[in-house]
Amino acid sequence: MIVLDANLLLYAYDSECAEHEKAHSWLETVFSGQEPIGLPWQTISAFLRIHTNSRLPGDRFTTEEAVRVIDEWMDLPQVRLLVPGERHWGLFRQMLLEGKVRGPLATDAELAALTIEYGGVLHTTDRDFARFPGLRWVNPLLEP
Repeated sequence: MIVLDANLLLYAYDSECAEHEKAHSWLETVFSGQEPIGLPWQTISAFLRIHTNSRLPGDRFTTEEAVRVIDEWMDLPQVRLLVPGERHWGLFRQMLLEGKVRGPLATDAELAALTIEYGGVLHTTDRDFARFPGLRWVNPLLEP
């Protein structure tokens, strides 16, 4: 399962950022494929929070536009909404302690735990995820 971090979605929908073309192309390929795609609530929330913030530079959406985009993702048969299950706290706790997490990195620890819980591979451009033991992750924009 491909688990999506918000940064790839943000790049793919903001034509003004340097990573846009590569992220957009990669995301189109992923969304048109057959492999299961995991969308965590954290990813959806971050996309909404950032892409609807008119005070930030770059392409921004109205709330209605952003919701339509997310609805399109959720309507794809291979997309799954990822929610914490029974094992989540134990995995989250492990990521916090073994990853030596403090402050804002707690959100990354939560995403790492969710990815492990679902047996997925986190797709992100954020190298901070290297700190989490047992997490499989890849930066798809670095691959040829």
